[in-house]
Amino acid sequence: MALHLQKIYFQVRQFTLDLHQPKTPAFYFPVILLICIIGCHRSEKLKDKELINDPRNINGYVQDNIKAYLSVAMEKDGKVNDSLQVQYSAVIQDFYSDREYQPAWCDTGIWHPQASRLMAYLDTAERDGLFKSDYQYNKIKEIKQSLDADSVKRKDAVIWAKADMLFSDAFMHILADLGQGRLQPDSVSWKHDTARFTRFFRKNLDRFLQGEPLDSVWKQVQPKMPGYALLKNGIKRFVDSMDPKTYTYLTYHYKAGDVKDSTAFIRKLQLRLSESNCIIYSKDALPDSANLADAIKKYQKLKKTTADGKISSALIKSLNLTDREKYNRIAITLDRYKLLPDSMPEKYIWVNLPGYYLQLWDSDTINLTSKIICGKPGTPTPTLTSAISDIVIFPTWTVPESIIKKEMLPALKKSAGYLARKGLQLYTFDGVPVDPSTVNWAKYTKGIPYKIQQGSGNDNALGVIKFNFENPYFVYLHDTNQRYLFKNGMRSLSHGCVRVQEWEKLAFYIIRNDSTKMPTGDTLAYNTDSITNWIANKERHRIPVKNKIPLFIRYFSCEGNNGSIKFYDDIYGEDKRLKEKYFAGK
Repeated sequence: MALHLQKIYFQVRQFTLDLHQPKTPAFYFPVILLICIIGCHRSEKLKDKELINDPRNINGYVQDNIKAYLSVAMEKDGKVNDSLQVQYSAVIQDFYSDREYQPAWCDTGIWHPQASRLMAYLDTAERDGLFKSDYQYNKIKEIKQSLDADSVKRKDAVIWAKADMLFSDAFMHILADLGQGRLQPDSVSWKHDTARFTRFFRKNLDRFLQGEPLDSVWKQVQPKMPGYALLKNGIKRFVDSMDPKTYTYLTYHYKAGDVKDSTAFIRKLQLRLSESNCIIYSKDALPDSANLADAIKKYQKLKKTTADGKISSALIKSLNLTDREKYNRIAITLDRYKLLPDSMPEKYIWVNLPGYYLQLWDSDTINLTSKIICGKPGTPTPTLTSAISDIVIFPTWTVPESIIKKEMLPALKKSAGYLARKGLQLYTFDGVPVDPSTVNWAKYTKGIPYKIQQGSGNDNALGVIKFNFENPYFVYLHDTNQRYLFKNGMRSLSHGCVRVQEWEKLAFYIIRNDSTKMPTGDTLAYNTDSITNWIANKERHRIPVKNKIPLFIRYFSCEGNNGSIKFYDDIYGEDKRLKEKYFAGK
């Protein structure tokens, strides 16, 4: 650029030296063009400082600088220079162009009251599950404090322009995070959705700038579900008492028999225990087994758990579940709510996998709660949205192909009598029975050309009732023949289906819901008494559900409870994965 301008300079100089000689009109055209080019370069150059002595005149200069800086921001994906980044550049450009680039947060060198209100909100943004660093908090705080304290800087139109853009950018970013959340790919972010610029972003910022309380603006864009409100109600108490320290994260298990890996684990465990003041860390020496056990007991007593001094998965979970990790769980869960529909159905079934429970909601009231058993970490229950389509009394169980490949085929290669011992039968896909002993199981590696079924009855893995719903995973809700497992605290035990303890109450509700919505004069061919009699007589029946009940299977690892927050195990590591993807370094 410097060489280019130098060249222009010499061209202009040469032109001035030759002005005394007569020229044709054609001579002046490139010169005029040259002057225009120089003028353009001057107008594109951003100003670092522009002092205006009379504050009554500063707005126009602030306006010009906002326009110039946003022009560059739009060309460079929001990055103006090393000191200024506009994260929602397209949204901000839309906002300011509509107001002809007039400043929104200041007037004649004086802050609007709304600027202080937004600043105060940023100070406590954690209470909404937000990270204030995402909104350039430190930069905004620094620039506001400098303008408040320095009378010379208050004359600088450039600083006021930057401050105005940063405040607008922070507001728009918070608005999007409260409304849409942060668990979306950038390609579908609302900051790229031009249809929302007017009806969402600009509309809500205008409401705030015109005097509407900030809480009122935020409330309108957030989810309305009771669970979301309960979780938010517990955040303040949690944040006010949380330990913000970052602790060493432990990965468990280490490789069995690998001395190098086990030594690295013990060294890391020693460091983590030292961070909780339970042992003295030494980078040169490992603790002996007695010292390590004593340190573990000391930590377990602090956490009021059984002080056995043993290394276990429960101990590692406790060490990793710091207050910062819990806060990340809260932030993720709040954003999971934002992935739900804007309004939930009047009636629906809600399954929370980490909480091991099912709820039946009817008009914002919980009509039924039941314990559940969900998939093991190796065969996790998928999150999905569907609707109950039919109920089967005394169902048969067709073993999914994935279970056949992983578990049954290896067992059949060892013994053809495996299926008989498990109460299972082998069939062709046309339903013809096959004797397992006649099959050469050794030749199959990736699957088998048969289906394996378990007949209906009390010993069936599905129990006496199954609730079907459309999904690509071949999972369903059902009873179980292992009802004693509902007593367990940890209930991620199935191959992926959801076992429901209160299956009978759920079935009765669905049947009653169908009967109450029948057209006048029509009746159902079955009722709750029918189900009771069919079960007593061990009769197999399929009941189509006329009014399908929506079903939401979700993964929420914490929830609000009477002003506090209850945390569940991250049974599938889903929160850890999302934290690493969206909240790295938080």
